[in-house]
Formats: sequence, C-alpha cells, structure tokens
Amino acid sequence: MSLDPVSGGGTVERTVQMSRYLIRHGVNCTVLTTDIGLTRKRVNDLAGINIIRLKTLNRRYYLPILSPGKIRNYVRSADIIHLMNHWTFLNAVVYLFAWGLRKPYVVCPAGTLSIYGRSKKSKKLYNLLIGKKIIRNAWGLIAISTKEINQFCTYGVERKKIVLIPNGIDPTSFQYADANAFREKYGIGKSPFIIFVGRLNSIKGPDLLLKAFHKVVYHNYPQYYLILAGPDGGMLSELKKYVFENYIDDRVHFIGYLGDRDKAAAYCAADLLVIPSRQEAMSIVVLEAGIAGTPVLITDQCGFDIVDEIKGGKVVPATIDGLQLGLIELLRRPENLQTMGKRLYNYILENYAWDKIIVEYIEMYNQILRKRA
Repeated sequence: MSLDPVSGGGTVERTVQMSRYLIRHGVNCTVLTTDIGLTRKRVNDLAGINIIRLKTLNRRYYLPILSPGKIRNYVRSADIIHLMNHWTFLNAVVYLFAWGLRKPYVVCPAGTLSIYGRSKKSKKLYNLLIGKKIIRNAWGLIAISTKEINQFCTYGVERKKIVLIPNGIDPTSFQYADANAFREKYGIGKSPFIIFVGRLNSIKGPDLLLKAFHKVVYHNYPQYYLILAGPDGGMLSELKKYVFENYIDDRVHFIGYLGDRDKAAAYCAADLLVIPSRQEAMSIVVLEAGIAGTPVLITDQCGFDIVDEIKGGKVVPATIDGLQLGLIELLRRPENLQTMGKRLYNYILENYAWDKIIVEYIEMYNQILRKRA
C-alpha cells in the first residue's frame, strides 16, 4: 500500500528487501504502490526495481486514484503476482484483474489476517465483500510464522496451500553502525540503556514496557535509561503524560523515527532491546537487533519463541508483570547480555539472511508456474 519507511513499518521493509534480493537473483520485479512517502531518495535506494506509483486519493485508507486499463496491463504482463498485507484497496483491485485474467498470485499478509485494533467493522466488511475470496482463491499463501498458519486456516483454506517463509534480514545493513555517534547525538554518554523500536501504538505495547520500566528498572537499576524510538501511532501523548506524571522524564527519552543509519547505530549502542507487542506474526525488529548483536526481551506474541531456546534473550507473557520479571532476570546479570547478543547474531545470520530466504520465494514461484503450465 506504500513504500513509506516512516509509517509503513515491517511490511514496507519486507517488501523493499525482498524486491532487492529478487533483482539480485535474476528476477525482474515491478512494485505497484501508492505515492505516500515515496521520496526521490527512496526511489534511488530501489535502483533496478520498476516502481509504479499511484496518486493517493485518501491517505487514511491508502485509496489510490485508479487507472484500470493500466493496472490491467501491469497484471497481464507479469508471470506471477505477489500481494503484500491484507486490508488494502489496492490488493482488492489487483486481485480482481488477476482473477479475471487467470493470472497466478500469492498472498503474504505478514501478520495482518486477524481482525485486531482499529477499524474492526471496516475489516469485517472487507472480508465479507472480497477479503476471504482473495485468500481462498490464491495459488499460494505465505505464512511468516507457525502462528500465522493457524490464522490462514480460519479463512477456510487447505494447509497444502500454505508455505512457511519467515522474514529475512540483510546482514550488510548494520556493518557500519557508529554506536558512539548515536550516544553523543542523543546525550546518553556511556550510560547503559534499553531501547524500544516501533510505532507507538497499542499493538506494539510501548505502554506495557514503560510501566514495567517504571516499576522495576527506574528504582532498582538507576543506571539504565529507556529510549522509545518510532513514529507516533496514537499513543505518544498518553506515554508522555505517564512519564511526566510519574517524574521519570530524566530517564525516559522519546526520539521519534530513526532512519537506516541511526537505527543501526541505536541497535549497536543499546544494551537490550525490548519488544512488548500484544500481537505480531513475526517481528522484523528481532532480526535487526540480532544481526547487530543486541540481546532481546520479547513477548510470546512476537512469533519468535526460539529466542528462549537459543538463549539469545528472554520470552515473557505480554503483560506488565511478564516484562517486569524479564527485565529483572536480564538486568541483574548484565555481564551475560553480550554473550546472549552473540548467540542471537549467529542464529539470525545462519537462518534468516535474505540470500537464503529469497531462494524459498523463487522456488515457490517456480512451482506455481510449473503447475499452471
């Protein structure tokens, strides 16, 4: 629905990285999207990828100004269509043309299948009118975690249609991160800090982390700071109000959205990354932290429980109490954090590098095209 790095979140990052690696592996790739957040720099970063931008009529629902004839031609010219996300008007339009032209398509909802958060009535109506048809008629369905496989099944699809392909990470993204520059820029100095990276909304759970930090870390580990990095998703004023009402503004910092270099530097500088999500199929932030060698504290709603098994951090319930216990366990032995980060790095590099993940996508595409032939 957009390639905007600020508002798009994990879905945008996944689309960008996947497209880049398709090109590197010899697959011609065209991205049909809206013009939201599509700056000249963004276009330059996607050199080699054919980007078709549609002017936006409504930013709230990502409604584009359509040119049906052109979209039909784009669909006709492709060998296979890959739909990202689920609740989008653009997906519905492309699906109708793909269905009419008998063009094979796959769907990767990337954690958006469940009716959760805002616009529940709109989502139910979307599914009733066309959403379920998009899922059920797809030639292939991509789950990014085992949790999402079960969500697909609630739409009445056969399991044999579902392929498990997790999110990927580009290891080169964090090679030149300057941790010291980040500390200087935000006035942290040499103090240890915990970081949250993501949109400040209910689903991502920054309020849970903030309250857990206040109750446990602020009083028992006074050397630690908390940094909340990410664009406002509707909770910023509420979070700031809590900080000032509880007099913890000396140790909690809101720094907004971080671009690629600043984000990489933030991961490398942080002692611990916390992902307090209430719901998430598979967190890309875990991959980013892991490839930077930063240990993680995540909830059991992040689709990455393997973190516990490999001892690359800690998995806890998505509650304030759960996060409190996790913070206590990790921070009382800070000497173990670096070792945990190394374990997580090795595991992510071995299993989630895009060079390996993209091969699974290409093989799935080829299987579908052979079946169609």
